[in-house]
Amino acid sequence: MTETSELRVEQNKLDELYARLDELREETTARLGTVRISEVGGNHQHRSERDAFATLYEDQLIRLNSAEDGLCFGRLDLKGEDEPSYIGRIGLTDTDRQQILIDWRAPASEPFYQSTAANPAGVTRRRHLVTNNRKVTDIEDDVLDIDALDEGQRSNLQGEGALIAALTSHRTGRMGDIVATIQAEQDAIIRQPLQGVLVVQGGPGTGKTAVALHRAAYLLYRHRERIAKSGVLLVGPSPVFLKYIEKVLPSLGETGALLLTPGQLYPGLDTDLRDRADVAEIKGRSVMAKVIANHVANYERVPAEDEPLRVGSHTVWLRRRDVRSARERARRSGDAHNAARTGFVTGLLKVLAEDLAREMGLDGAGERLPELMEELRSSVDVRRALNLAWFPISPAAALRALLSKPHKLQAAARRLLTPAEQELLLRDAEAAFTISDVPLLDELAELLGTSPQQSAARDESAREYAEAVVEMTDTAAMIDAETLAKRWEEAGPAMTLTERAIEDREWTYGHLVVDEAQELTPMQWRVLFRRVPSKSATVVGDLAQASQVERDRTWDSILGEFVGDRYSLLVLTVSYRTPQSVMDLANRYLHRHFPHLELVESVRQGGPDPRLEAFSTTEEVVGAVPETVRSEVAAVEGGKIAVITPAHLVAAVAEALQGFDIGRAASGLDHQIAVITPSEAKGLEFDSVIVVEPGEIAPLGSDDGVGALYVALTRTTDRLALLAAAPTELTELIG
Repeated sequence: MTETSELRVEQNKLDELYARLDELREETTARLGTVRISEVGGNHQHRSERDAFATLYEDQLIRLNSAEDGLCFGRLDLKGEDEPSYIGRIGLTDTDRQQILIDWRAPASEPFYQSTAANPAGVTRRRHLVTNNRKVTDIEDDVLDIDALDEGQRSNLQGEGALIAALTSHRTGRMGDIVATIQAEQDAIIRQPLQGVLVVQGGPGTGKTAVALHRAAYLLYRHRERIAKSGVLLVGPSPVFLKYIEKVLPSLGETGALLLTPGQLYPGLDTDLRDRADVAEIKGRSVMAKVIANHVANYERVPAEDEPLRVGSHTVWLRRRDVRSARERARRSGDAHNAARTGFVTGLLKVLAEDLAREMGLDGAGERLPELMEELRSSVDVRRALNLAWFPISPAAALRALLSKPHKLQAAARRLLTPAEQELLLRDAEAAFTISDVPLLDELAELLGTSPQQSAARDESAREYAEAVVEMTDTAAMIDAETLAKRWEEAGPAMTLTERAIEDREWTYGHLVVDEAQELTPMQWRVLFRRVPSKSATVVGDLAQASQVERDRTWDSILGEFVGDRYSLLVLTVSYRTPQSVMDLANRYLHRHFPHLELVESVRQGGPDPRLEAFSTTEEVVGAVPETVRSEVAAVEGGKIAVITPAHLVAAVAEALQGFDIGRAASGLDHQIAVITPSEAKGLEFDSVIVVEPGEIAPLGSDDGVGALYVALTRTTDRLALLAAAPTELTELIG
């Protein structure tokens, strides 16, 4: 059989699969339309059922639509089987319920990824189908059992390997899915059980991010009933990174994952502002949880002495022993600070009411207790004294007070932080919140709960929403705004899972995925495991790429405080992205500083040698960037280029590149040339990389910045150029 006839066979099969996909899309669309126009009356349960069916069909449409590009990518020829099996993005059955396409996540697809020539597991040939739109454009054959093929099959083997074809293609500015080229070691990680914490340590280009994303899709498929309703929380290091990976899960038909950066983990806050490294380090320590707890406790105060309080023409006494007793009762309730305040205030008002009754010549409060308590509440003295004794406060206000008022910080951090460390934390009360503030806010929210002001604002929001709906729909005769507001409070407006989750700090997720996990502080881990109390997590990272590399840092030291030794560690050691010529340079550089860290080997041998150009001044370096970029544009022929520079040079480099197709930070992914910092480059890949002033990223003779420069060196899939005026040890290594 000729190559043309082989393509024809596969094209016929692909046509059959797409025809079935179109049928299912039409059927699902029709069912969704029927559900949407169905009359369910005023019964809340019936409306909920209708909405559930609509969501079911909408999700099914998303999966069917996502399968359009690359519907079928693989074929398995099994020993002793007359008909091959086909592997694709989703599973399909024909009208007789016979399987015609196997979902890549199903157990039946495992041999496609796990079989090898040494252990073929009954597979004689694995065929990769290369498609464009709905056409088969190429075939790649991996023969696993040559003896099982007849002469005709042996003579018509096609291609030279789907993986190499994918690796050598141009970057697009976005990560793509790897369902067609998942390797055996990656597949074994993707299919690990849901329970427990799985740590994947992998060097540059080993595919750990792709593995984590495909594992999220796999878990949503295999455990849909368990985790689909709560979703998957995926945390990445920066907005640039999230933009880079944003299309992967939708391309796999999954929408049940919420993608956030560490600066977005507190509802209502979205920040990429960073503290100085020394300040961020202090805020990230576990001891800050105790500082926060002390700070909250300091809002629950016993007065220095008994206080007289004017109530109209009478005087009552707020006694220290009564305040202390009420405080202990409120704390024993286990409620958060703002909720426990209600019991605290009520208890003290009852005591004060008895005093007020005696002042008024009564035997006791008795039946007049409500009246007396209301009179006490109207007293300015009473309100002030009770607020001072147990102050209601929001997390944001509490954190601003802690970090701007030396006496409050000193009271909370005594014996926990040194005076010098306290001085570093102090700042202006109006300063914007940073990434490092997010876990402090979350810790405060956990201890404070909802303040009365927040509850009132939520109630007001519900009323405003209800009144607007009644007015727009002219349904005042059928339902009043108050009733509708109560329904809104109970169920909320119709929102997707991710929309509900991002607004709810107490939302608990079914699984956690963390990328670049080596960057997270203990306080950030507290936030994440609060969101996923089951501690079902996939944690991926590389200790060598940490911004602040510590020689004795291990995954035990990172996770031990939260899960002990109850985690599994798997290591990826093969780089599929970085050519060996570049990886050799990066490995030699890393080994000089951290010889204990494991190095990775590249699957791609050869490649252009990295080149370094030396200049006298930084100004000369910046001036040389345009010519270097022009040269790289010609070399990569339409590929993506990154200019990675220290943060303080970003503006100057961007200015020098006026006239080129460039973008900074996240916008750079939509242009041919991205001007980014090493921290923004984490997890990304480009056809060509130009590193500006490596000696300023990692100063000579210091371990500072080693991880950042290692990141910069290993972002390329092909070419690497370095422009340097500041001294750098790379000069000697390339030499």
